[in-house]
Amino acid sequence: MAGFILRALIASLGLWAATEMLDGLTIDDPTTLILAGLLLGIVNAVVRPFALLLSLPALLFTLGLFLLVVNAAMLGLVALLLRGFHIDGFWTAIGGSIIVSLVSWIGSWFIGPKGRVEVIRHRDR
Repeated sequence: MAGFILRALIASLGLWAATEMLDGLTIDDPTTLILAGLLLGIVNAVVRPFALLLSLPALLFTLGLFLLVVNAAMLGLVALLLRGFHIDGFWTAIGGSIIVSLVSWIGSWFIGPKGRVEVIRHRDR
């Protein structure tokens, strides 16, 4: 549970970065930002696997590039479900999903598989 909350906070950080970088993506207040991060985590855990399965032919045909569209759709779904979170268009959703994915990917470097912050040290021989 702690790992999910930590990942949701990282997703919220990615959403905040996306709102700062993109003009068409707006979040009204900090509470909506945190709720959007939590809801994005739930949508990615529940809806995204089905969306990936249904879009498997398109993913294979485009060599995985269609994954950008799936990620943008998950972000758009969160915007539909949550008041105070607005996306102006398709390309804004694509850009926002790329930014959120990059921030989440970087944040995952610091989180282990059990959801705890891990420090990796290399010993000299």
